[in-house]
Amino acid sequence: MRHARRRLVRRVTRLAAVGGLLLGGTMVTRAVASEPPDPSAVPRTYAATAAGTGSDLVARLGTSRTAGTWIGADGKAVVAVTDEQAAAEVRKAGAEAKMVDHSMDEFKSATSTLRSAPRVPGTAWVMDYRSNQVVVQGDSTVSSADWSRMTDVAGGIGGFVRMERTEGTFTTRLNGALPLLSTAGRCSAGFNVTDGQRDFILTAGHCGPNGSIWFADNQGSRQIGQTVQQSFPGGDFSLVQYASGDAGAGADVVSIGQGKGVRITGAADPAVGQRVFRSGSTSGLRNGEVTAVNATVNYPEGTVTGLIETNVCAEPGDSGGPMFSEGIALGVTSGGSGDCKAGGTTFFQPVTKALTALNVKLLVAAGNGAGQQGAAPSTSPTQSAIAPGDASPGSSAPIAGTSAETLLARLADPKNVGPGLLVVAGSLVALVATRFIRAEQDRKAYRRYYSATWG
Repeated sequence: MRHARRRLVRRVTRLAAVGGLLLGGTMVTRAVASEPPDPSAVPRTYAATAAGTGSDLVARLGTSRTAGTWIGADGKAVVAVTDEQAAAEVRKAGAEAKMVDHSMDEFKSATSTLRSAPRVPGTAWVMDYRSNQVVVQGDSTVSSADWSRMTDVAGGIGGFVRMERTEGTFTTRLNGALPLLSTAGRCSAGFNVTDGQRDFILTAGHCGPNGSIWFADNQGSRQIGQTVQQSFPGGDFSLVQYASGDAGAGADVVSIGQGKGVRITGAADPAVGQRVFRSGSTSGLRNGEVTAVNATVNYPEGTVTGLIETNVCAEPGDSGGPMFSEGIALGVTSGGSGDCKAGGTTFFQPVTKALTALNVKLLVAAGNGAGQQGAAPSTSPTQSAIAPGDASPGSSAPIAGTSAETLLARLADPKNVGPGLLVVAGSLVALVATRFIRAEQDRKAYRRYYSATWG
């Protein structure tokens, strides 16, 4: 009976070990299959593909024959054109053409006239490509007299300038994705960047002047760094140099709350109609659509130009936080109106313009090479457009923590080969141990048998 039990235990142990080998092998195979491919083989994001098609057509046809481009509901590029010949060229390129009355040249002339008029805080204007109008907005702080003067200026430009009053106020929004605190206020980290020697945080320029010291806690015991370059008003971006000079592990990840993050693989300019995502410490992860580009906003502190307008909601505490889509960095939160209960308008500083002005590069996923801006690779010829609503923030990634937390996160990550290798190793040890124990038992039984025979 005892020998039968031993044989049963050995048999169960061997079966468990073999099962472990099969499970571990499967885990390793799945982890390897889920590894991101070589960036040189990754196609451009869907939005970048459509946006690139539209931008190329606009550049080729010229500003006198076009009036902007956007991504349609089906995910394909739409180009506003002013003549049938231009429309034919757009359709030949596989995009949709929309006939309009006013060209980009007229839009630029209109916005130039608006800029030359006396500045009115609380106003903003954008080129609305889809309606073929320049839209002038005035918030609740704009007086009736100022609004009347702005209306007169718009009337002198032409009927394609539309006047709109909006609720709330256009304000800069302090705070964001991971908080930064100083005597200048509470702001947030946008994206990590580098000049090749030192690492920085790219955030909003209105967060604080040069020399502002930033901390990760209210007590001022955990210093993050110091603002070394700033642009506001005019632009709305700044650099916070890390006190250690190094962004550390996870520099390519932006927080989206609850210990989760999105891995950033490159930087680009968004297209009108593109679905985008914004992260902030007050309102968390939110999404919406780009409604205009090259927007001008007259904040109480000054005028900022070249901004991205969206219908993504934001609240005080979200400023400086990152805007992205499909893992591509697009902007940092500047300001806006409204909130995440009633909705509103939020403006963003384009990342690409800030990187160029500051002469730094985005820190992206290791696969693209740390310290590289990570411009989108060439388009795959087999890739087709998708509807903007199908876009995602990007690939998920854990937020860097302590060494122990990082190790546990890696072991628990189903995309990591570590857990599978541990299962395989444990199963091999169990098989070897079972074999050794059986051999030792057989050897002892053999000795006992012949000892009894000889005796």
